[in-house]
Amino acid sequence: MTQAKSSNLGYPRIGEKREWKKLLEAHWSGKIDAAELESETKKLRLDYLKKQRELKAELIPVGDFSLYDHILDTAFTFGLVPQRFTGGANTASHDENCNCATGAHDEEPVTSTDAGKAYFAPDEKGAYGLDAYFAVARGTKAFAASPMTKWFDTNYHYIVPELQGLTPKLTVNRPLAFYLEAKQELGIEGKPVIVGPLTLLKLARGIEEGRFDSLLDELIPLYVQVLTELSEAGAQWVQIDEPILVLESSDEDVARLNKIYQAFNEATPNLNILLQTYFESVSRYEDVVKLPVQAIGLDFVYDRGRNLEAVEKFGFPQDKILGVGIIDGRNIWRSDLSVKLELLKKIQQAANAKSLFVQPSSSLLHVPVTTRSEEKLEAKIKNGLSFADEKLTEIAVLVKALNEGEAAASAEINESVHAVAALNASPERNDESVRDALSQLDSRRPERLSPYAVRRDVQAKHRPLPLLPTTTIGSLPQTTEVRQARSKWKKGEWNEEQYVDFLHAETERWIRIQEEIGIDVLVHGEFERNDMVEYFGEQLAGFTTSSFAWVQSYGSRCVKPPILYGDVKLLSPMTVTESAYAQSLTDKPVKGMLTGPITIYNWSFVRDDLSRAVVQNQIALALRSEVSALEEAGIGMIQVDEPALREGLPLKREDWQAYLDDAVYAFRASTTSVQDETQIHTHMCYAEFGDIIQAISDLDADVISIEAARSHGNLVSAFEEDTYDKGIGLGVFDIHSPRLPDQSEIEAIAERALEVLDPAQFWINPDCGLKTRREEEVIPSLKTMVAAAIALREEFAKVGAAGGAGATGDRI
Repeated sequence: MTQAKSSNLGYPRIGEKREWKKLLEAHWSGKIDAAELESETKKLRLDYLKKQRELKAELIPVGDFSLYDHILDTAFTFGLVPQRFTGGANTASHDENCNCATGAHDEEPVTSTDAGKAYFAPDEKGAYGLDAYFAVARGTKAFAASPMTKWFDTNYHYIVPELQGLTPKLTVNRPLAFYLEAKQELGIEGKPVIVGPLTLLKLARGIEEGRFDSLLDELIPLYVQVLTELSEAGAQWVQIDEPILVLESSDEDVARLNKIYQAFNEATPNLNILLQTYFESVSRYEDVVKLPVQAIGLDFVYDRGRNLEAVEKFGFPQDKILGVGIIDGRNIWRSDLSVKLELLKKIQQAANAKSLFVQPSSSLLHVPVTTRSEEKLEAKIKNGLSFADEKLTEIAVLVKALNEGEAAASAEINESVHAVAALNASPERNDESVRDALSQLDSRRPERLSPYAVRRDVQAKHRPLPLLPTTTIGSLPQTTEVRQARSKWKKGEWNEEQYVDFLHAETERWIRIQEEIGIDVLVHGEFERNDMVEYFGEQLAGFTTSSFAWVQSYGSRCVKPPILYGDVKLLSPMTVTESAYAQSLTDKPVKGMLTGPITIYNWSFVRDDLSRAVVQNQIALALRSEVSALEEAGIGMIQVDEPALREGLPLKREDWQAYLDDAVYAFRASTTSVQDETQIHTHMCYAEFGDIIQAISDLDADVISIEAARSHGNLVSAFEEDTYDKGIGLGVFDIHSPRLPDQSEIEAIAERALEVLDPAQFWINPDCGLKTRREEEVIPSLKTMVAAAIALREEFAKVGAAGGAGATGDRI
């Protein structure tokens, strides 16, 4: 009989009620000092370990806890602090005689330089403290934060290591500190977790040409030292995360892997290494399974069946333990454990495995903590959910069934079967009207009445705008007063009339502000919306919202995605009242504002019983009805935002086209019902657009705005290689920074774009919504933006007067 152990890969940091978030923000605001922050977060960390033990996890991760981000933690472990924060000093060394296992270092001294900037210096033990750690993550007045980007295809963001000019040095053995803490204080034989060297370097920026392998050679002995100290302290297992292995790997990468893990194996022969992958199938399976490690973890949930195919085709080494990622670590749905048990048996048979680790498909960082406190959810929905704690229970049941026989776990398995079946049989998942609507969709892509060239001329005549028209992306500052008003309304302290009166007053105030500034196309401000996805989830059939299903997005920023559990349809117009009211206040056009089907899908917890394409199309049809309602109410410009379209690309390029085809279809299903006079806008956050520029064009939106301020207009290089013929606005100032833009900076970004884009298609706008910014930042920034647009128009007018090209007068 196969012997199985339950293994967890990582646990949510934020706490059931976001206790971790509150502690961090209390520290940042000066309410608690570093000592109290470390003391209180240690209590949380130990509580998490105790809970995992109570839930029968046998291999409990330690070192997965972080005060911001695990990639940042790894960079700091090896002294990889960007030079702008240290004044170029990167001389920290690891003192082999220091007690690094304590993980407790004083706050770093700050050295003033002749440039008048305060740099961070390591302490006498070589470690940088919390001030430097948070400075790199969040920035300071003097120094910009390190860049942040998506963790593979999840909605979590990591801090990107910046390695230019740096030499790695082991400054503190974090995995050892957390291992000893768990062992000494709780008697838990933990499984230290660390990000592997290949993944760390592949995700970093600033590596000089030709230096990748020399950096790797510098890192390997430092990792060896971490592992040696763990082995000497008695650690039995170490989890080394190499998710980079699910991306395309070269022969060079395989050689690097062999070098890395051969070095680890030779240096620590008594230490067991679990080489862990997740989020997709391993790209070089035959090479990976030959590595000299004792266990390999594979994702059997998000692998599209390819990991199982590889195991069936090539087998699995008999001298290794297979870590089977079989419980979904990224979504919140309860598993039918009878189905999971059959899959486990199939994997075991294919691998001929005598030992298995039964695991989540990835760290549970990506799911909420527990369903226990979700008292407001309907029973059939709550019983169909599984958050982190419940997933560990599911794993324990599967291990019990494998080790003791299925009969020993029959009660728990049957309970799961009935819970999943009850949700699947619910009326909300079997709405005939939604199925009928879907059946009416044509397999061909939906089309507008006329091609873009015709629509452009119709819209220009119907609604003349100046050259380089100005607009904003949608949301305006959500002040304390706005949030308090929404809270009072939701709590019943205000009635509907009071709340609507407040919203109308705030909308009118900002319509007047926008008119006074001179913006050409206005927005109503979205003061009624808490979140660009949750707001729609609260109103569409098929969605519900939770009380405590928070997950970490980045740093202390937590989000509570709506739960898409049933068939989606529009019950009544969602945005028409606010948009129509705003339009009644002004002769200038006011955009209707919607979130698109791909973004709603990507930023929700989505049912797992239907394909992505089917669910996206359900959302699209609901939005199509809303678009038609806006048009009927006299809204002539409608923006359907898709900031998450690019980030949702599958990890393997071979899967891109199918994803893009489905995304384009859903977007067009949402937007193509309108007349030629109605102008469809969309917005996307910054990403590498060169690979998908054809798909962007295929959306057939009349105008697209793209977040581009941080790239200083370099995004236009994508348009140098590929022609884009529709309206486009590249963000000209960064809304994520409180810094006010200079007019010259805005003009420079626009002028760079206008080197390759026709002025007749170019719009001037911020790079994203202004919800998080203060009014005193927004108004002067928008005034500067409009002044820059006017100055550019004047330049084009001079060129036109001189007989040159470019000044085209009124346009779309």
